[in-house]
Amino acid sequence: MDDLRRRVAQQAERMKRAERDRPTLIGQTIYLGTLGLVFVLPVVGGAYLGHWLDTMADGYSVRWTIGLILSGVFLGGLNVYLLIKD
Repeated sequence: MDDLRRRVAQQAERMKRAERDRPTLIGQTIYLGTLGLVFVLPVVGGAYLGHWLDTMADGYSVRWTIGLILSGVFLGGLNVYLLIKD
C-alpha cells in the first residue's frame, strides 16, 4: 500500500512540475524573436561592412558586400544552431 501511495505522489509531483514548466505564449514569442535576431544581425552587419569596404575601392564593386552577406548568413545559421542545441 505504501508503494502505491509513493507512486501516486510521484506522478502528482511530476504533473505539477510539467504544468509549472510549460512554455507560455510570451516565452515562445521571445524565444523566436531571439532566434531571428541572432540570425539577422550578422547578415545586416556583413552587408553594411561590405558596402563600406566596397565604397573605399575604386570603381563599382560588390565583392565585399556579397562575400560578407554570405558570411553573415553562415554565421547567423551557426548562431541559431548553437542556441537551439542548448
